[in-house]
Amino acid sequence: MSLFEHEARQFKFDVLREVSKRSFEGKIDEDTCDEIANLLIPGKHADFRCCIYKEKEIIRQRTRMALGKNPVPVEHDNKKQIVRVIEAACDGCSIHKYQVTDNCRKCMAKACLSACKFDAIHMGNDHAFIDFDKCKECGACFNACPFNAIVETPRPCMNSCPVDAIFMGESGLAEIDEEKCINCGACEAHCPFGAIEDISWMVNVIDELKYGTEMFAIFAPAIQGQFDHATLPQIKESIRMLGFKDVFEAAIGADAVAWYEKEDAKKHKKEMKKITTSCCPAFVNLAKQHFPTVYENNVSHIVSPMVATSRYIKKNHPKAKTVFIGPCVAKKQEVQENDVDYCLTFEEIGAMFISKQIWPEEVVPREEDTASMYARNFSIGGGVSKAVLEALKENDDEIVSTLYADGSYECKKQLLLMKVNRFQADILEGMACEGGCICGPATIESPIKAKAKMLKENMIIKDKTIASTLEKFDFSDIDLHH
Repeated sequence: MSLFEHEARQFKFDVLREVSKRSFEGKIDEDTCDEIANLLIPGKHADFRCCIYKEKEIIRQRTRMALGKNPVPVEHDNKKQIVRVIEAACDGCSIHKYQVTDNCRKCMAKACLSACKFDAIHMGNDHAFIDFDKCKECGACFNACPFNAIVETPRPCMNSCPVDAIFMGESGLAEIDEEKCINCGACEAHCPFGAIEDISWMVNVIDELKYGTEMFAIFAPAIQGQFDHATLPQIKESIRMLGFKDVFEAAIGADAVAWYEKEDAKKHKKEMKKITTSCCPAFVNLAKQHFPTVYENNVSHIVSPMVATSRYIKKNHPKAKTVFIGPCVAKKQEVQENDVDYCLTFEEIGAMFISKQIWPEEVVPREEDTASMYARNFSIGGGVSKAVLEALKENDDEIVSTLYADGSYECKKQLLLMKVNRFQADILEGMACEGGCICGPATIESPIKAKAKMLKENMIIKDKTIASTLEKFDFSDIDLHH
């Protein structure tokens, strides 16, 4: 049975499942890529690409990424670049952004010819055509044609990137400008061919579990509703069954972050300065790389819930290693810069469940302490600022004004306003994924269904306060600053 309607995502998941199975069995070797390619693409008939050889090569490159490697061998590998292009899969899009269709009747106005400043439009026997050696893709002909005979066909990956980090190389394949890329995964989510994916650390985590390393898992609140009808306690116990010593909600750290970030908000307001939240790593990357003055002056210095929870665990278990499990690709970069050892996505943990024959819906859960509903709602757009407001309210502090930027393009707009001192609210909450973490690129369930399950399940803790979480989980002597 398929988990995804998107066939490329299903192939990715199948590869992760097979790599997980072989890793747990200690059967990863130099033949793994070929074995999985032959298993998933049997026979000699091509179903998706030009030939069976290309289809198998795509699986090989996917397998390399599941093993934690670049899709093809490279001399210098930038480990912080999480999002990579699978070259074998990147060949299905039109290379040229503007094209003349058969709708062109070689009209007398010839507005396209007049609009082009680069002599790239010429008249053929039946219609106009574009000389792509001269075309600068400025769009003047597209805008000028009164008959809509020229169409714009931007590549989905380029069109989705909020920072123009995707470009076409000399071969016509997509390439990533690593200086601009914020690892948000938008291109990965929008590529209809599955040609852009994220590097996996699944094998590393499995190896640590097999070697008996003291491992603790931290899961993002967006995990609710991701595994059929399994409840959060069932999912938590399922993760524990993979071999983790214990499992924690990142929402516990979110309660701590909200409580201490309210102090940052009060301090900034007193100094008449604006502040942004720092929970979404792609948003933080956007500010750091593209709005450095805003990053320096306005981004909150409080760490993310993931890091806060990891510091809590390592305070009590100094030799432990921590693994974050979430829907976010950019988290894989964040863990390299903070006190977390590994990061897995929901896709990867799901593949591990299946490879170990763990079915969350059938697992008997434990009764355990939980975080507040405000903390769990960090995964929904606007939830972070609402939690900070709740923390202020519980502490009888003055309420501040907030604004939620939904998606990277809106984040760019608000960061620009903040840069030129025209941002109106006290706090800017930015989420690179529209809708929040439940819409992340590595989710399994649709956001609508996941959100519905989340809201229903969280009703039992609707009266739980942020302060009550911190009474149970003591963060008072843990430094939560970057």
